[in-house]
Amino acid sequence: MYKDSNYQSEMIEKIKAKRELMINSANKLGFISEQTIKYSQELDELINHYQRVIGQTSKSTEEVKFAFKHMMMVWPKVLV
Repeated sequence: MYKDSNYQSEMIEKIKAKRELMINSANKLGFISEQTIKYSQELDELINHYQRVIGQTSKSTEEVKFAFKHMMMVWPKVLV
């Protein structure tokens, strides 16, 4: 699920939408209004979630690369 590029695109769109809400709220109500702060906190949560998802994806990729390198080191020994 997390590796799905559609999921990542959806997350980015949610982040953009929340950011726009926060900016509009700040312009209308002020930077320290309750609504602006609420949007800011929600935006932080979305960004943190996105970063965790990206981190998991890149970690999985690194694990696969590591396993492949070790497999490549073993193959010649087996074939000899």
